[in-house]
Amino acid sequence: MIAAPTWFALPKPLVATIVAAALSLFVIMIGSPHAETEPPKPAPGAGEQSAPAPQAESAPSPSEKGSLLDQMGRFFDGMLPPMKTPGETLGDFNSRAKDAAKEAGDALSRLAKPGTMVSGRALCPSAANGTPDCKMGADKLCQAKGYKEGKSLNTGSAETCSPKVLIPGRQRKPDDCRTDNYVTTALCQ
Repeated sequence: MIAAPTWFALPKPLVATIVAAALSLFVIMIGSPHAETEPPKPAPGAGEQSAPAPQAESAPSPSEKGSLLDQMGRFFDGMLPPMKTPGETLGDFNSRAKDAAKEAGDALSRLAKPGTMVSGRALCPSAANGTPDCKMGADKLCQAKGYKEGKSLNTGSAETCSPKVLIPGRQRKPDDCRTDNYVTTALCQ
């Protein structure tokens, strides 16, 4: 499918140049306005025996050329992508709806698979942004029970401290303890 041109993204001088070129092309297509004038009428009193002036056969009549608007319409029709018929549009819509229904059915079938709820304790590792990744913790918990993957249902957290905290009289420092998150219940499949 060809994307429509994005005229708004073009610089203004380029758009002005394109418009000027298009107008010049129309003027060339139409020809000069003097070529379509009627032949001169004989002067009054001239004899009727004079032969009529021959007309140029190469210049089409104004009705054959069409108006300026007709010619502009034909020019722009050639530039635009072809329009789809209502039947083609409806066919595209039906195929997209069919694909969406299939994807929704697949998602529902995944949800409908019976899962087993397991309990345990698996550490949620830290993700790249520092937040706990409990999906990986649920997967680890389920894999330890013999399943392929899991979904976290219940989590817990605990503070883990270094043994230095237990030294009497020692001042506690900010990096002595950290908070760990655990998956305690997961739905496994």
